[in-house]
Amino acid sequence: MASDKIATGRQRISISGIAEKLAPRRLSRQIMVGHVPIGGGAPISVQTMTTCTTADVDGTLQQIAEVTAAGCDIVRVAVPSQDDADALPSIVARSPIPVIADIHFQPRYVMAAIDAGCAAVRVNPGNIKRFDDRVSEIARAASAAQVPIRIGVNAGSLDARLLAKYGAATPEALAESALWESSLFEEHGFTNLKIAVKHHDPLITVAANRLVARQCDYPLHLGVTEAGPVVQGAIKSSVAMGILLAEGIGDTIRVSLSASPVEQVKAACQVLRSLGLRAPKLEIVSCPGCGRLQVDIHRLAAQVEAAFEGFPYPLRIAVMGCVVNGPGEAREADLGVSSGNGKGQIFVRGKVVKTVAEGQIVEALLEESLALVNRDRIESSRSSFHDYP
Repeated sequence: MASDKIATGRQRISISGIAEKLAPRRLSRQIMVGHVPIGGGAPISVQTMTTCTTADVDGTLQQIAEVTAAGCDIVRVAVPSQDDADALPSIVARSPIPVIADIHFQPRYVMAAIDAGCAAVRVNPGNIKRFDDRVSEIARAASAAQVPIRIGVNAGSLDARLLAKYGAATPEALAESALWESSLFEEHGFTNLKIAVKHHDPLITVAANRLVARQCDYPLHLGVTEAGPVVQGAIKSSVAMGILLAEGIGDTIRVSLSASPVEQVKAACQVLRSLGLRAPKLEIVSCPGCGRLQVDIHRLAAQVEAAFEGFPYPLRIAVMGCVVNGPGEAREADLGVSSGNGKGQIFVRGKVVKTVAEGQIVEALLEESLALVNRDRIESSRSSFHDYP
């Protein structure tokens, strides 16, 4: 299909066929988080974190199943208690995607996570008790098990020594913390590391990651910490990640929203698709609405979105409501509708195929989408047959 062209390297082929290039990807060393490669040119992966108590094994696995279905590659679970640590072996054994244990305050849970078979362990040096004194022990255990360590530095839990030095969680403070703690592992010959430096301010997050990217070759996990509710958080995260990814910085991402893990994954996947860094899925283009409208475009767009929920083919559907941009956008999409006066013109790959009553628009789009997919399959099959030597 025309809309099935996906990212190749750092080049994105848009539906109109125009190549849009991002900066060359920063080449980091590669680590393996379970079966998922991170860095070293591997595809940028999506992460999220479960929100139920990890000791609730069934609840945690249910959430993991849901985020996996939404496109998540790696999942993180919190381990604040012994009960949570005790639940890890069962969760790891039954999870369809790699599980990272998120450890704060108690270094003994790092050892428990490694023993449980977690694919990686996240540590926050700024709030783990006596962390510097336990690096040697952690490095030996992680090395023996071939488990990567993610050093996660957050503005809200920065090492007190660096807060005193810089007076605030500045980009320089965040970068120095991450690189200092990395050096402690390096002293013990351990370099199976991933770094994350996060701040609630997108621009500080960008500046801190730029500093780290210039000073090491470890893979970087991107995110804006405590980004906020859905709209605010998605925008802040998209700004920071969009800048960094366009510069070639970043190997794995998480969009941290005050929303369900599934919504976080959907937002992260959309960030990557918007940059051509993940294979496209169904995309709905719709107008915001204005005084020219003769249709309830918000309701119509919502109905189309609901009708195509889970549609597995990467079509672009334009849902438009007036004669100014409507016909043009509808022609540019795989499928489209230009609505008004109680009717809708249905477009398929640039041509009007029918006009239907407003109440039949959604049904007509579904019908034409299935017909289009079937035609593309037949054409693809014929092409493959004729190309056979």
